[in-house]
Amino acid sequence: MEVGILSMRYAKAMIEYAQEKGVEDRVYQEFLTLSHSFCAQPGLREALDNPVIAIKEKLALVCTAADGEGTSTREFIRFITLVLKNRREGYLQFISLMYLDLYRKLKHIGVGKLITAVDVDKTTSDRIRSAAAHILHAQMELETVVDPSIEGGFIFDINDYRLDASVATQLKRVKQQFIDKNRRIV
Repeated sequence: MEVGILSMRYAKAMIEYAQEKGVEDRVYQEFLTLSHSFCAQPGLREALDNPVIAIKEKLALVCTAADGEGTSTREFIRFITLVLKNRREGYLQFISLMYLDLYRKLKHIGVGKLITAVDVDKTTSDRIRSAAAHILHAQMELETVVDPSIEGGFIFDINDYRLDASVATQLKRVKQQFIDKNRRIV
């Protein structure tokens, strides 16, 4: 079965179950943390794919990755147990990403990422978040990242759009213009 179809089915089932129980917000936080854990620790996926590790150990590992304190919701534990029993642990990262997408669509939450060369203060990030929320008519989750390689300015990703006002990109454009102009002369 295709990864996207399988992940979407499990994520839809989980969000409906979580809504029925009234814990979709808490489960969202668990899947968000789990998703970050997959990115931060590549060994997590390898451990889940390992057939030697028992289901109970994999369950404990996922619950710890989703909520470091080990106090996961009962619904989340039941869902992860179902995934593990059906031997779908290889799809867990994609299931968590699908759940996050479905939850954000359900709650009208936009996702933004602000990349700057230096750290941005809280008031500036709050102003950007509120302006984007006003334009999108939705709540905003804004992630700020410091990347000195852009040399100045900013890059703002919001949903599927990118506004690149970085110095590095502008320098590349100027360089390309010089190259194009010199080609015409020769």
